Amino acid sequence: MRIECPFCGERDVSEFAYLGDAGYRRPPADSQGLAERFYEAVYLRENPAGPHQELWYHAAGCLSWLRVTRNTRTHEIIAVGLATQAPGS
Repeated sequence: MRIECPFCGERDVSEFAYLGDAGYRRPPADSQGLAERFYEAVYLRENPAGPHQELWYHAAGCLSWLRVTRNTRTHEIIAVGLATQAPGS
């Protein structure tokens, strides 16, 4: 699998570290039922088949955080942008 880094160009996936679901938001520390919400986030996540937004870190390159839209069935990379950008920017 190859990822097109906005700064470095197309690179092998071995240069990147996978973080996970780009849509996950950590619950606030003072929220009700915090332990249960973390349990659900870690163990009961969705496992989508098809396009999915993920966070990747270019560890062996420019050190950028990227938002990658990847088809989980085919591993096709559909879109890549900086993690700080809104999807589709």
